[in-house]
Amino acid sequence: MGQLDGRNALVTGATGGIGLAIARRFAAEGATVYLTGRREAELDAAVAQVGPRAVAVRGDVSDLGDLDRLFAEIADRSGRLDVVVANAGVGEYGPLGTITEREYDRTTSINLKGTIFTVQKALPLLTAGASVVLLSSSAALRAVPGLGVYAATKAAIRSLARTWAAELADRGIRVNALTPGPVETPGGDELRAALPHGDRPTTAEPAPLSPLGRVGRPDEVAATALYLASDQSAFTTGAELLVDGGVTQL
Repeated sequence: MGQLDGRNALVTGATGGIGLAIARRFAAEGATVYLTGRREAELDAAVAQVGPRAVAVRGDVSDLGDLDRLFAEIADRSGRLDVVVANAGVGEYGPLGTITEREYDRTTSINLKGTIFTVQKALPLLTAGASVVLLSSSAALRAVPGLGVYAATKAAIRSLARTWAAELADRGIRVNALTPGPVETPGGDELRAALPHGDRPTTAEPAPLSPLGRVGRPDEVAATALYLASDQSAFTTGAELLVDGGVTQL
């Protein structure tokens, strides 16, 4: 018997990395998992990995029309949502003085606007006792030069978790932030490669940012997402859970 048997979950940005690992873990625990992504081929490949409990809905979380279509499909197929994981996000290296409007708009539209409207549009489908998990980042807690805009959006997400936890408490809906540190993902590897050498942990060398001497694995973040999604965390809301190898604590 799985921890999410009979539940319906949405994971945005689930075509790779942390989002795909979360979708796989949720499906293995018995949930029907709705996956979103912008690219059809990658979305199809993700569904193949997640298995028969996966339902793909292509779309961009920064496009409100795409979000409307997503939630219309969930309503038609399942009629409710028990778990929402707002994972879709991007990051670009851009020190102050080099930030472009395009980079700013892309990062804030996906990370912040996308998170806000994903959760807002999910509200009519959320059941009493539902769990909302927002993906933040250790970059919001520990200054990394060149990641100012990215870190600002992730700090805002942490703030939203607190506010929404208070706003939705009367419905029994829990909202928590999940904050990974450096994790081995295609997007994370690309972003770290753009950083100055001293801040560039890789899987081939000890990670300077991690006291454990390595970057994390997506499945390690997924294990914490499962905790937040399941009844194991029934008395946890407004919290931030760190999966960062001690980056922000030691």
